[in-house]
Amino acid sequence: MSDSEYYDPLTPRRPKSADTQERRMPRGVVIRLIAYLVAGHVIAAFLFLLFTVAGKG
Repeated sequence: MSDSEYYDPLTPRRPKSADTQERRMPRGVVIRLIAYLVAGHVIAAFLFLLFTVAGKG
């Protein structure tokens, strides 16, 4: 028996230890995502504070 009998072209083997570009997000995208999340929460907290102060008046 040879290895070619079990070869499946639709599911190629990948090395398990190597991270491919498809699996990892670029560092800039991660930093931008965190920055947008923080900025969005700060703006939401500010708006919440404005509505809370205006509601007590």
